[in-house]
Amino acid sequence: MEQVIIKDYDPNWAIQFEQEKQNIQSILANAIVDIEHIGSTSIIGLAAKPVLDIAVAVNHLENTAYMIEPLKKLQYEFVEHNNFPHRRFFRKGQWRAGTHHLHVYQMNSESWHEQLLFRDYLRKYSNVRKEYERIKRALANKYRFNRVAYTEAKAPFIQHVLERAKEEQ
Repeated sequence: MEQVIIKDYDPNWAIQFEQEKQNIQSILANAIVDIEHIGSTSIIGLAAKPVLDIAVAVNHLENTAYMIEPLKKLQYEFVEHNNFPHRRFFRKGQWRAGTHHLHVYQMNSESWHEQLLFRDYLRKYSNVRKEYERIKRALANKYRFNRVAYTEAKAPFIQHVLERAKEEQ
């Protein structure tokens, strides 16, 4: 199993996102409404697993099936996730060691808004960003070879931040 590695913030992540965004738009132009850089790599100054998380908004989540073949041209593989009925997921790279994660949401859905809300809250509040980094580094050390446990252990902090962010809206 691949090791959970947290790297210091890399400004190239933003550049890589812009390049990937253009690639995705070029093959899915008519199917997508918006593309956003999400996850830790989208937050300046935040250490992260070096995996680019990209959120794509579509008008109808059911239409995601039509994206599978075009995204294969960009080396994305569709991954069925029954645990997440409000999202479709594509991975670029090896299983549990992907380089890009593409999350497809219905535009204006709660899931779409929560992704952006969490990202924007961490961008706004450096103290929360620093606390999240501290937690991520500790969990990466604790769950060094267990990405699933690492991700699950971050969930309570993420939920707490989302609750705070929603209160501020």
